[in-house]
Amino acid sequence: MIKIYNTLTREKEEFQPITDGKVKMYVCGPTVYNYIHIGNGRSAVSFDTIRRYLEFRGYDVDYVSNFTDVDDKIIQAAKDLDITTSEVAERFIKAFIDDTSQLNVKLADHHPRVVDYIQPIIDFIQVLIDKGYAYVVDGDVYYRTRKFAEYGRLSDQSVDELEVGASQRTGGEQQSKEDPLDFALWKTAKQGEIFWQSPWGKGRPGWHIECSVMANQLLGDTLDIHGGGQDLEFPHHENEIAQSEAKTGETFANYWMHNGYVTIGEDDEKMSKSLGNFVTVHEILQEVDPQVVRFFLATTQYRRPLRYSQKTLTEAKNNLQRLKNTYENAVFRLNNATSSLNDDNEQMTEVRQLVNEFIIAMDDDFNAANGITIVYELAKWMNRYIEQDVVSYAVLRFALDHFLELVAIFGIVFEENLADEQIEQLIVKRNQARKNKDFARSDEIRDQLKEQGIILEDTPQGTRWRRQS
Repeated sequence: MIKIYNTLTREKEEFQPITDGKVKMYVCGPTVYNYIHIGNGRSAVSFDTIRRYLEFRGYDVDYVSNFTDVDDKIIQAAKDLDITTSEVAERFIKAFIDDTSQLNVKLADHHPRVVDYIQPIIDFIQVLIDKGYAYVVDGDVYYRTRKFAEYGRLSDQSVDELEVGASQRTGGEQQSKEDPLDFALWKTAKQGEIFWQSPWGKGRPGWHIECSVMANQLLGDTLDIHGGGQDLEFPHHENEIAQSEAKTGETFANYWMHNGYVTIGEDDEKMSKSLGNFVTVHEILQEVDPQVVRFFLATTQYRRPLRYSQKTLTEAKNNLQRLKNTYENAVFRLNNATSSLNDDNEQMTEVRQLVNEFIIAMDDDFNAANGITIVYELAKWMNRYIEQDVVSYAVLRFALDHFLELVAIFGIVFEENLADEQIEQLIVKRNQARKNKDFARSDEIRDQLKEQGIILEDTPQGTRWRRQS
């Protein structure tokens, strides 16, 4: 049974989806005004790994991750770059997809954009106004925070504590509010800014409202899982709960998940664009193998802080290389493995036991650190087996298939491409088997090569081969 640490309750809870076998999952995506930094990359990789594990466990995951393509930062970037806000958004949506695809992050089932949900956002806000949860001031619309009794529960803060911080802010927006804690649902457009017509005048959505609306439109009133970076816990996710539950009267999300920060330097300082101590994924991928970066980001338990340094990258590179060596050695040993041996069932049972241990580790709040430790144990088992004088093709193939399945959960893919020399060696073995009238072995080698896209042609001049196009 999978257990998830729920930020809302601050406890590990048994995962019970709303519908058996299905998971409705929403993860906050990037504001697309620049390249994502490694902390943003961690969030994308962490929840991609969680998604992959849920699918491995048999769940049908409906995965939504948005793009914030209307925002103050995008408007400023458009001014700085002297292009439109839509051009800024398109440029950095493409950059996000390019960078995360190199990290083998699967595309979401839905990547909604704010500009495509303006009317549903307006309709949502109007319901909040009608219910008395929101009010209009000179074309701006604000949410009455104190009206929502459970405000602060997600971030474990009282309204009084929050009020102290809010009351220290200054500016025109604060003066317009009924209460310093209230937050914007709709903002009046300034001169020259992008805007849409609304019942309250020309304007654009506030940041928090977009995720509530897009999640509601695509996944319904209640989500199974809502995820994002730890920095989104307050105020973004706190505000999402307040406005969503006020509108629908239903629980917004049953499980709240937040990945930990990426830290940098000896003092483990949180990496962020606001602190100016960040490095972008785009920059890292120019210098580091994307699989190493993926392995680095995916193999620490998602809630724990992750230190970014040359040392930790090197450790990830070395650990990944050891797994790759195991894979390559196993593939090569398949070439001279015998069909089966008397102890196949016993050996396969040992592999199954390791897979079960992996499941136990990952079922405990997706503990990737413990999960990858079991993968290392499987690799050790395979290395010992490979060194035996005689090995069973059935057992080695069984172990290798499970090995590949488990590393794929972490986003790592090893390609089974035989080198030309290996192909020639297999052809020699096949020809010898045919000469010995061992046609079963001959056919086995032919099928093995065919599985890897190698086509054999027996001619009077000998056996030729080619790669399947």
